[in-house]
Amino acid sequence: MSLRRFDDDHVPDEETPFLPDQEVPPDSKPSRTPLPIVQISILLTAWLAESIISNSISPYLNQLVRELPDVGGDARKVGYYTGIIVSLRYAAEAATSFQWNRLSDHVGRKPVLLSCLVGTTLSILLFGLSRSFWALALSRCLHGAVMGHIGVVKSMTAELTDETNAARGFSMPPVAWSLGYVIGPLIGGILSRPQDRWPHIFSHPFWADYPYFLPCLVAAAFACLSLVITRLYLEETLNSRPSEELQLARPNSSVPQGDACDSPDLAMTSSESNKPLPLRSVLTKPVVVTTANYAMLALLYSVAGSYIPLVWSTPVEYGGLNLNPASIGLWLSVYGGMGGFFQLVFFSHFVSRFGLRRVFVFSIASCAVIYALFPFENLAVAGGGPNFVVWLLIILQVSSLCIFDMGYGAMNMYVSSAAPNRRSLGTVNGLSHVANSVVSAVGPAAADWLFAFSLTHNILGGKFAYIVLLGVVCGELGLSTQLPKNTWARRREE
Repeated sequence: MSLRRFDDDHVPDEETPFLPDQEVPPDSKPSRTPLPIVQISILLTAWLAESIISNSISPYLNQLVRELPDVGGDARKVGYYTGIIVSLRYAAEAATSFQWNRLSDHVGRKPVLLSCLVGTTLSILLFGLSRSFWALALSRCLHGAVMGHIGVVKSMTAELTDETNAARGFSMPPVAWSLGYVIGPLIGGILSRPQDRWPHIFSHPFWADYPYFLPCLVAAAFACLSLVITRLYLEETLNSRPSEELQLARPNSSVPQGDACDSPDLAMTSSESNKPLPLRSVLTKPVVVTTANYAMLALLYSVAGSYIPLVWSTPVEYGGLNLNPASIGLWLSVYGGMGGFFQLVFFSHFVSRFGLRRVFVFSIASCAVIYALFPFENLAVAGGGPNFVVWLLIILQVSSLCIFDMGYGAMNMYVSSAAPNRRSLGTVNGLSHVANSVVSAVGPAAADWLFAFSLTHNILGGKFAYIVLLGVVCGELGLSTQLPKNTWARRREE
């Protein structure tokens, strides 16, 4: 294959494909590569196990913390302690996820995935055996410290797919996460304190001393199952295909290795493209732009996930809906089921029909609907109108959250295509995961403080927080214009 000669009218940049495409008639489409369903399904077991473990503690976490000797039953302190536990988990995740994904570029994806699954299993078992605040905090720190497998699953999904089936491949992890969002809370809610629910079966003093160990044990069983299936049947993907020959065609150019990604006169041989790059060489424009958009997406999502139960449970006179925990849990389960169905059925079709950037922008715009509906829901409840109006607004809000989930599928495709070479894919996924962890640790706490500040000082009738968040959405819409219309590797001159 002869390489394209770049002249004054076609100057390569970070978005230019390294290899030219064969001439294809405009009205013809490449045939879709069959998706490796078995291998992706094995990967999804790890994603499902993580979702179950992460979501199974939510029904009983506040009660568990309230019963700790450190808290002494004081309900006013519960939010303080749970906030520390959640923040420490995300801080540990931010501190270690990059190293896990970077390591996977050197030793392979499968060893890292297995190691993280072992750590995740131990972390949830230790959580169920914790009897003090610091024991809980340390177990959650361990959980965050072994969360690197989330990025590894994304890397393996990218290596198992190509541009013809990537949209369908990346639509499946959110489905597994949504399924865990439904199963996890059921495990945590039904199996906590089993000695109270089934005293004849769980009569041993152990269950009175550790009343929350049973849901942790069942959740750990899912992780163990994923560990066994992964160990026996998952194939390594890092070197499963010949590495791409990454070359730019400007002849007679010589570039020092350390400046390889900073010069337009790059000449990368096939053997060099099969080696992990230094971090400095990984930080190209596609990687920086994609990571920034990923961070903003994670910020908006984490704040939305924090505001929905917060506002729904807030008394009506303070701008909320005054829903009880059972109603909130029911609606969140509805969201989990709807979200998985929506991703599986619509995501790949929308990407094929409208393009990746339009899907991402649409998902960000749906977040504005989520924030904007909170005041109208409160008005509907406070006005004493018919209940079906409130339910319609909630359904619209939950549906918007399902649409917003598409942003993660789109961003995962951008992250995978932004990597300079295959052996740097783990590093790029690690950077995006760090960005996700940092904003998830800081964003909800800051947004919750803003919500309380708006109510306490009655700024714009307590709605100042929503105005600020809508401004953040507008800022991300502006930042998203820096993304290509499709994946970085597929972008064409327009």
